[in-house]
Amino acid sequence: MTKRIVIAAVSAATLLAFSASAAYAQCGGASWYGPGFHGKTSASGEVFNQNAMTAAHRTLPFGTKVEVTDQSTGKSVEVTINDRGPFVGKRIIDLSKGAAAALGFQNKGVTSVCIAQR
Repeated sequence: MTKRIVIAAVSAATLLAFSASAAYAQCGGASWYGPGFHGKTSASGEVFNQNAMTAAHRTLPFGTKVEVTDQSTGKSVEVTINDRGPFVGKRIIDLSKGAAAALGFQNKGVTSVCIAQR
């Protein structure tokens, strides 16, 4: 079995597990942002803090809390949606620098995640 097929199988299994216990579940790419936006107003009207556990999502309501799980490490964090995005490719969530650091992908820049509303 190739690596791509194994990852797809793990992704499907992870999404099914999330779907069974969450009101909303989605898997896909994640990136992070911070330094250029720190201290500026986010789409929700909050001042963006790159060290806070927050994220941008295209459609989830502001204030929604989601669990973000890195598919390669299994690490999870809870973040609050307070901004809109990402607007690059097929990414599904854009995490604050603090959330990316907690998941351990800050140096990579992007990773594959599953998110679940709790």
